[in-house]
Amino acid sequence: WNPDGVLNGARHVTLAGNYAYIAADIGVVVVDLADPLRLRVTATVPISDARATAIQFRYLWVTSAKGLQVMDVTHMDQPVLLPAATIPLADARRVYVARTYAYVAAGRDGLVIVDVMNPERPSVYMRVDFAGKLNDAQDVIVASTNASLFAYVADGANGLKVIQLTSPASQP
Repeated sequence: WNPDGVLNGARHVTLAGNYAYIAADIGVVVVDLADPLRLRVTATVPISDARATAIQFRYLWVTSAKGLQVMDVTHMDQPVLLPAATIPLADARRVYVARTYAYVAAGRDGLVIVDVMNPERPSVYMRVDFAGKLNDAQDVIVASTNASLFAYVADGANGLKVIQLTSPASQP
């Protein structure tokens, strides 16, 4: 299903409710999935080189050629890009949002942790590159393991990097 080629270059999908947010050549394409036999495009948001998306509450986070961009999805079928909320990153790839932080696999810049307490005014909290040894960050997932929080980073050139974010000692 690809009406008029709107999904050409589709490379990532995030589901929320009965909507799919698909990163494609045109930008982010919103597809209503309410009737799976009659899918329909409800919006396209032009974003240069949209790469991946993640959703949390009223916001959709998008990695792109510009870095980390934010959309207000209060009206899930008609997202609104918030240009002032962009975090410039040279090589943003995947994003994982957990509570008040967005974790961005940022290629040669390693892992970039963004404070998203105020989603419309995000700011870089920290950059992690293991003294240059995390230089091909492709993807990131954040998970709890044994009462600690970790970022698991797929680093194409260097394998897997594990970053402890919290522990029982740091979070009494």
